[in-house]
Amino acid sequence: MLIRAGYDIGFATDHPVPMLANLSVHPSRNRDLRTAQRIMTTPDVPMYDYLDSFGNVCTPLTIPTGGITTSCGFVIEDPFAPDEVEPDAQQVPVEEIPDKILLYLLGSRYCETDRLSEIAWATFGGLSGWTLVQAIVSFVHERISFDYTTARPDKTAFDAYNERVGVCRDYAHLAVALCRAMNVPARYCTGYMGDMDLPELVGEMDFSAWFEAYLDGRWFVFDARHNYPRRGRILMARGRDATDVALTNTFGSAALVRFQVYTDEDRLGMIAPRS
Repeated sequence: MLIRAGYDIGFATDHPVPMLANLSVHPSRNRDLRTAQRIMTTPDVPMYDYLDSFGNVCTPLTIPTGGITTSCGFVIEDPFAPDEVEPDAQQVPVEEIPDKILLYLLGSRYCETDRLSEIAWATFGGLSGWTLVQAIVSFVHERISFDYTTARPDKTAFDAYNERVGVCRDYAHLAVALCRAMNVPARYCTGYMGDMDLPELVGEMDFSAWFEAYLDGRWFVFDARHNYPRRGRILMARGRDATDVALTNTFGSAALVRFQVYTDEDRLGMIAPRS
């Protein structure tokens, strides 16, 4: 399937404010792009890209006095297959986990494994592998009620566990923290997740968060908000938690004044998929 995706995000400022944007498609999806993907700004300002330590594309720029609008639109080819399900996938013993993966067993800013470890072992002790991770996903899905009005930037996995309400990032944070507490490496993901595979529209479009768990020597996608295999994910960034993959970090005061995201099937068929 060809998917048309993009965003239009605006900020207002009283003075120049440096910003670090994480608004590009992840390099692992570059070969799937069927049009150019470039961040555009109004007014035009200097910017460049670099890869961070997690392999994400980061774009530094400075918001000028008055503000800026950042936008991007592209077409990407996607198999539109559901998230892979592998019930027989086994947990990797900690002593056999590759060095570069061990980072995803540690606690992080929003995923406090120390505060959730006792809860995790009391709830999921005796389970392992895919069965364990799916049990965590189902638990988080049932424990948290989705509510946009409760979103806040300082909410952690432990907060989400206790408050029992949140948005997609809170589902992902709690699931990641519980997986790590049970010795399953887990990493936070963000990107586009449209409603094209749903029977009806789910409301205003936004970026989405999910997570990946390391089983059988590879990463598998899980989504605690929806708790079933979804289609059409377009990955933007991965990291330990939302700290590493924030859409924007501003180093000064900047008010968000415009936020529009879209993800739709490219029904016009202007671009032929590769054979």
